Amino acid sequence: MTDQLDSRATDGAAGGGPETGRRAARHAVVIGGGVAGLLTARSLAAHAERVTVVERDRLPQEAEPRAGVPQGRHIHVLLEAGQRAMDELLPGVTEELRAAGAPRVGVPGDMIQWQHGSWIWRTEPTHHFLCGSRPQLEHAVRRRVLADPRVDVLEGTETVGLAGDAARVRGVLVRERGTAGRETEPRLLAADLVVDASGRGSKAPEWLAAIGAEPPREETLDTGLAYATRVYRNERHFDDTDALGTYIVPNPGQTHTAVVLPMEDGRFLVTLAGLRGDEPPTDEKGFEAFTEAFPDPLVRDWVTKAQPDSPVYGFRNTANVRRRYDLPGRRPAGFLVTGDALCTFNPIYGQGMSVGALGAVALRDALGDRRRTPSTARVQRALFQVSRQAWAISAGADRKMPGATGNAARTSAMERPASWYLARVQARAGGHPVVGAAFRDVLNLVRPVSRLFAPEVARAVLLGPEPPVRVRPPLRRTIDDVAGMAGPGAW
Repeated sequence: MTDQLDSRATDGAAGGGPETGRRAARHAVVIGGGVAGLLTARSLAAHAERVTVVERDRLPQEAEPRAGVPQGRHIHVLLEAGQRAMDELLPGVTEELRAAGAPRVGVPGDMIQWQHGSWIWRTEPTHHFLCGSRPQLEHAVRRRVLADPRVDVLEGTETVGLAGDAARVRGVLVRERGTAGRETEPRLLAADLVVDASGRGSKAPEWLAAIGAEPPREETLDTGLAYATRVYRNERHFDDTDALGTYIVPNPGQTHTAVVLPMEDGRFLVTLAGLRGDEPPTDEKGFEAFTEAFPDPLVRDWVTKAQPDSPVYGFRNTANVRRRYDLPGRRPAGFLVTGDALCTFNPIYGQGMSVGALGAVALRDALGDRRRTPSTARVQRALFQVSRQAWAISAGADRKMPGATGNAARTSAMERPASWYLARVQARAGGHPVVGAAFRDVLNLVRPVSRLFAPEVARAVLLGPEPPVRVRPPLRRTIDDVAGMAGPGAW
């Protein structure tokens, strides 16, 4: 049987539009109404007559947290690559977020950041990220996507399985979520294409096994990291500077994390994190006491002077998990996986929403490629490809942390030279403008990892001195200022 995504609808599928040379799908189903699912629906709307988003939650009318996004009360950032991808799919959406108050933070200039045992120089920003709340961003995306008449949503409905067989998926089995614990019987929602965007809790491996298909191989890497978040109000800048936020980046010798970032309403989200056995408490006194664990009193002093504006919320499901749907296997046509259901990262690195947006762009481009038939396997490989760099960053950092477990936790002999080189990159990124700019290009997913091996970067990494340790958070400086402080010949 063909593996084409553009096969004719099966019996029971809605629609019936005219045939074309490529015969577009009549009905596509997206499992999950989060950011990745909504953007996926946006991409599919250009290739299907109708797109249905199946979402377990009852979706809020305003920008409010919802049960299906347990990490939604914690810090979220939209990296520069994610902003570009969202604007491709929903032109002007990042401007709408800015107009609604989502802060735009430039790095390194707007952040006081401790990394690799030293404070990073706060020179002119080379990149900017958005850091409004997750509910605000999801609300803006949901409003734009669901305004398209080709996209509708089944709220309060959960997917419980796939319809079809190991050769082809022909829809999903869905069930309305009842009240008082009562649930209705499953029913068939027929479709030509099904995309799982249900997040890190995806049941797709079990669903595939149930129809006789082969589940994907999973790669896991877990540091046991847990974090706790609280909202604060504070009129005071950090350490009497003009910085907008701060980030204490962990390393194997200092395993605690602290992030303080502004929200859209003038408040701040404060997230504290620790590894397995050293988790931050979720009670008020314990949360504040945990701020004593950091290498500088900056966060402790800021929290002490701030006004709490919410309870403390905890989150512990932070393992990196990659499901290898891109590898050969006995899997059906007409079924794709994207977003966190495909590859989920330690959330502390802030990559998930951006990779979800990049995946939606990759899906749009793969389905619109007129040079070749958009087979399920080819499109799935394209979706996998956009997650590779974020995985390399997240897993690469977590492998070095003490107590990391999982079948992806070990660094192979072939990876060790690159790991050694990248450790030198990180050590120099905070004090060298060329290395720092390249490092941020990669972290923001706008340039490939090969950017770190460019001649001018490699020269500074291999031949240049390690920058001196800065023991106090720096004021904002120009690059010329920093060059003078570093001394002649340092760059």
